Amino acid sequence: MLPPPAFDQPAYSPQKIAVVVAELAEQGVAPSAALEGTGLDPAQLRTASTRVSYRQFDTAFRNALRLSRDPAIALRAGQRMHITAHGIYGYALMSSPTYADAVDFSARYFRVMGPLTDIEWASADSSVTYTCEPVHWPDPTQPIYRFVVEFALSMHLTVALDMAGDSFAFSRVDLAYAAPAHAEAYTSLFQCPVRFGQPHNGLQYDGAWLARSVTLADPITNATAREMCERMLSEVSDAGGIAANIRRALMAQPGRFPNVEAMAETLAMHPRALRRRLETENTSYRDLLAEVRMRLAIEYLRKTRMTNEDIASRLGYSDAANFRHAFSRWTGKSPSEFRGG
Repeated sequence: MLPPPAFDQPAYSPQKIAVVVAELAEQGVAPSAALEGTGLDPAQLRTASTRVSYRQFDTAFRNALRLSRDPAIALRAGQRMHITAHGIYGYALMSSPTYADAVDFSARYFRVMGPLTDIEWASADSSVTYTCEPVHWPDPTQPIYRFVVEFALSMHLTVALDMAGDSFAFSRVDLAYAAPAHAEAYTSLFQCPVRFGQPHNGLQYDGAWLARSVTLADPITNATAREMCERMLSEVSDAGGIAANIRRALMAQPGRFPNVEAMAETLAMHPRALRRRLETENTSYRDLLAEVRMRLAIEYLRKTRMTNEDIASRLGYSDAANFRHAFSRWTGKSPSEFRGG
């Protein structure tokens, strides 16, 4: 599991927020209402220099869930995210020699765009399988989880159609949550079997696409775009601050959670200096530790048969009761309720 990108670092294009605002505007929702709490105004969404954070994504998406009359708004918004909305990253995809090269590029550089989900690709049995998990929304029982998965899969289809034309199609879509009331909108958009209640979110398509040449392939443009994305990836990786370094350290060795003094020593800092740095990033060591424990707990409950006692031990709790209390505080559900769906 990759550590999540920084939640509060404004490092990304506002396009995803802009398309949600546009969808809401068609329903008669004022942009000011759609942007409430984000600290953004409509003009900033049209400015190339504007950078936003995952916290602003989160606020705008929760606004959409609250304000929209269309339960499928995330699917609609994803259809607005054409390949040109992805800037230099999109040009790199369009100029790739083959679709296999585009997939390899995406697997390396997708985090430069502030993705809503982490992705993994696999090719087997003449099919390509793409799985995705929300980067900052780990609980599949929550509406915000469904929203970001809908947005991400719809956006992926839009980009694929822009590159390959109408002959491209998914062969299957899997979702890790129960069918929502608007399940028919999935079938209408994706035009393939859609399965809910699966172990993972993802999609599948014909592996024959990988060997095909991209229509707009251009080696010079591709090399230039890749070089720029390499710089952008480095900037994004460095932008997370000390909190991102701590998340990486905690997730690298689950079950071995040092106290703040030991973490400060690992980072060659005085504990007071570490606490002050975290305060400037609007977090604390206690909050980061709880966040990592919650993400790992949800991962274990969803994808393993580990008992509560095993999970409690792995997460550094003295007994299963303390783990159950913590999990209920995080999610509003007991571990058994969560695992039972």
